[in-house]
Amino acid sequence: MLRIFIIFAQIERNTFNMHDYIHRNKEDFLLLNLQTFPAVVILGSRQCGKSTLAKQVSGSLKEFLYLDLQNYTDVARLADLNLFFKSNADRTICIDEVQLMPDLFSFLRSEIDSNRRNGRFILLGSASRDLIQKTSETLAGRVGLIYLTPFTFDELADMPGFSVQKHWFRGGYPDSYLSITDETSSLWRENFIKTYIERDIPQLGIQIPSLQFRRFLAMLSHWHGQVLNLSKIGESLGISHTTVRRYIDLLEQTFVVRTLPVYETNQKKRLVKSPKFYFRDSGLLHQLHSIQDFNNLLSHQVIGASWEGYVIENILARYPDYAASFYRSASGEEVDIVLENHEMRIVVECKVSSAPDPSKGFWRAIDAVKPNMSFIVIPTKADYQLAENVRVVGLNKLNI
Repeated sequence: MLRIFIIFAQIERNTFNMHDYIHRNKEDFLLLNLQTFPAVVILGSRQCGKSTLAKQVSGSLKEFLYLDLQNYTDVARLADLNLFFKSNADRTICIDEVQLMPDLFSFLRSEIDSNRRNGRFILLGSASRDLIQKTSETLAGRVGLIYLTPFTFDELADMPGFSVQKHWFRGGYPDSYLSITDETSSLWRENFIKTYIERDIPQLGIQIPSLQFRRFLAMLSHWHGQVLNLSKIGESLGISHTTVRRYIDLLEQTFVVRTLPVYETNQKKRLVKSPKFYFRDSGLLHQLHSIQDFNNLLSHQVIGASWEGYVIENILARYPDYAASFYRSASGEEVDIVLENHEMRIVVECKVSSAPDPSKGFWRAIDAVKPNMSFIVIPTKADYQLAENVRVVGLNKLNI
């Protein structure tokens, strides 16, 4: 027990200092939102760095006050909301885990309307649907919305000692990525999963037996990168497909998983209809598979799907304004992700190989989707032309 205590003490001491040196891509955008709106909501999974980001920009603010609604002392300070906000009218008030006090939103509306100064509130939350609904209904026109992910490739690539392998294996949660060793990173991720199941889910008012939900997460880890079949998953666990759907919705709302919709073409092709499923953080995926280090990952059957999910998550963080989907026909034509806006259509395929050799299905999918440009992303710093409008690149060279 003493050894474990020392390990976690080292994690906390070392990661806290390192956080201050890593520039989050959303930092400037947060400051812009604070200059534009009375309130800004930062959404993201627990422990992804929301409070650290808020505190990092606090030096640019006149006065800053941080409250955590998981701290009983801070909750007590809000017992009389009217008195508290009037006493701190000139400060930027940051309220963490704001979803734990749903009645706060209606009060904030009247408070903002009585003193419409931009940059008054920063609200941090780790459950999306209810927060988005409450902010859109209650604070419409008064709030800016920011999504924060764990550390991305772009945020870490210029840091001393960065490697794709380390980020891919440990994932982007700050305390996992910045841990001293793979062992301490694994301990942190295991604790994250345990706390998520035993504390975070019940705090949202949802009662699910912890052992059942842990089994559910373990089962889902085998569906990472695959087209969802709710009935099959339910049969394996002895629960209904509607319960599976409800659990997955909960995981999506708390930013733990992502489902990617099907790309629809105008061609008369029979396409799969169900979405593809991914754990958003590769480190959590590896923990659920009990993968202990990068060498274990190299020989594990999940490696291809793991790389695919890692690349997709970093691409979507880099290009949030693109609509994302995947393409797969019933006859086997497939590409991992299609990115589209009003000007461009981009196809990305993910391959764990230094010399990828795409299948015939990839080339047929290219003919069906007709992208402006296609990329095959591999885990090296490659950058070369494979065919007309098809490049093989590392994440560092993927530029749309």
